[in-house]
Amino acid sequence: MNDLFSIEGKTTVVTGGSRGIGKMIATGFVEAGARVYISSRKAADCDATAAQLAEIGTCVSIPADLSTPEGCQYLADRISERESTLDILVNNAGATWGAPMEGFGEDAWEKVLSVNVKGVYHLTKALKPLLDAASSADAPASIINIGSIDGLRVPTLETYSYSASKAAVHMLTRHLAKVMAPAIRVNAIAPGPFYSKMMASTLDRHGDAIARACPMKRLGQPDDMAGAAIFLGSRASSYITGAIIPVDGGIASLSE
Repeated sequence: MNDLFSIEGKTTVVTGGSRGIGKMIATGFVEAGARVYISSRKAADCDATAAQLAEIGTCVSIPADLSTPEGCQYLADRISERESTLDILVNNAGATWGAPMEGFGEDAWEKVLSVNVKGVYHLTKALKPLLDAASSADAPASIINIGSIDGLRVPTLETYSYSASKAAVHMLTRHLAKVMAPAIRVNAIAPGPFYSKMMASTLDRHGDAIARACPMKRLGQPDDMAGAAIFLGSRASSYITGAIIPVDGGIASLSE
């Protein structure tokens, strides 16, 4: 029972791990004793975060652009050079775009869907051999996709491609879970409002109002996100796959 929620010694990859929700998860994993690889498009940011987390435990930076199949394969190849198995993959790298419909063009769709949806698929496919190699009957490998409550409800902002992409991530999670079971479990976390660069401008202007409207009367904290990810990566969730878990203080399901 003592090791039910343990991820100590597990090999993990967290994309978009240099900041925001990805950094929250990577930090939690490192503190829990996992061996963590983080990736992001900006090498300097990725290296700086890895250096910071390496003071706590094991964290390695492998910058990559996950908006293309080639970038996803590059990351998978670099991981394969260092590891023979992969216990946990967190597909967190993402992009957003907000604009009125009149100015919401092809770039707004291509940029967001390439990272948020196609990147999740291509990286999962590229890392599947390492995930298969880590799996056992009692402890299947775990994929954790990061969706959003904006993929569960209609958002207030005009972020058409973002909300559509996150709804797609949720369905892709279910589809992959069915295909990859029983060797690999695939679940998604649908975060609500957490302070990150992506949400910074919105929360700076409306954070107090958003917190008041949340049934739990606060914004998400780093431990809230790390705890959910550690649960999904641990033996405690070994009978859970294909689930979309809102981590949002009740906003998506309880708010009017």
